[in-house]
Amino acid sequence: MGNPVSPTIAVLVPCHNEGVAIGRVVADFRQALPQATVYVYDNNSTDDTRAKAAAAGAVVRTERLQGKGHVVRRMFADVEADIYVLVDGDATYDAAAAPAMIGLLRSDGLDMVVGSRHTDEATAYRQGHRFGNRLLTGLTSWLFGRSFSDILSGYRVFSRRFVRSCPPLSGGFEVETELAVHALELRLPVTEVPTRYGSRMAGSHSKLNTWRDGWRILMTIVRLAKNARPLLFFSSLAGLAVATAVVLAVPLITTFVQTGLVPRFPTAILCASLVVLGSVFLACGLILDTVTVGRREQKWLAYLACDRLPATTDAA
Repeated sequence: MGNPVSPTIAVLVPCHNEGVAIGRVVADFRQALPQATVYVYDNNSTDDTRAKAAAAGAVVRTERLQGKGHVVRRMFADVEADIYVLVDGDATYDAAAAPAMIGLLRSDGLDMVVGSRHTDEATAYRQGHRFGNRLLTGLTSWLFGRSFSDILSGYRVFSRRFVRSCPPLSGGFEVETELAVHALELRLPVTEVPTRYGSRMAGSHSKLNTWRDGWRILMTIVRLAKNARPLLFFSSLAGLAVATAVVLAVPLITTFVQTGLVPRFPTAILCASLVVLGSVFLACGLILDTVTVGRREQKWLAYLACDRLPATTDAA
């Protein structure tokens, strides 16, 4: 038998004002993955990001809608490859880890490998980000049954099947959460490996805002929970409404048993309205759960429509 055809590899680098670091990122990944094509998608940079990326040998393209989520969606739509490496353009991730991550993806027949961040540098990973990451990771694990240790990592390797079945809808940094939830919802074969995470280069500045972006990510998790697990989401709202009605109704019932009178009609009407509202929430959950099953089946069919990348052991 002849040698199997090598898979095509695309390194996807979303960028906004990363002129200080982007040349090094492109050079490092071209060295680590000489067979890959590096795509830099510029997101309205006002510095020399585009020029530095092109000079380093990257294919440079533009996405005008501001936000990392918009850039990732455009990259997934435009770039054709068998294996995709998604990495930030700030030179904080270790390019040398990419070949091992790709090898693991192929040898184990995986659809996503996440590079979880590990660092000894205090300035590389702010405490607020660490706490927020743990909180959001725990919430995702509670909602979807399992999770990753670093749900917000910007360093990931994907199969073609994953990219072609994942429709990212987020506009900003919450897109990492959406990618993780897609894998958890479809129960795709995924894993994560520890990778070195370093500090930004001198003159380079983070675009993240701990509170603003943390809130956006939290709201994304709530939205994804509503879309992916509507029965749980609306049942929780129904239970809250009914529980509130019961708490408010106990004094009314006690007074009625003792005196035969209902002295606070507005409270009684509110209790009845809350029970009706709870019933509506439950009905919405049951209906949307059926719709969600259909959406999940469509994603699974899109996943199956792509040929599986042969694992390295298959060629033996």
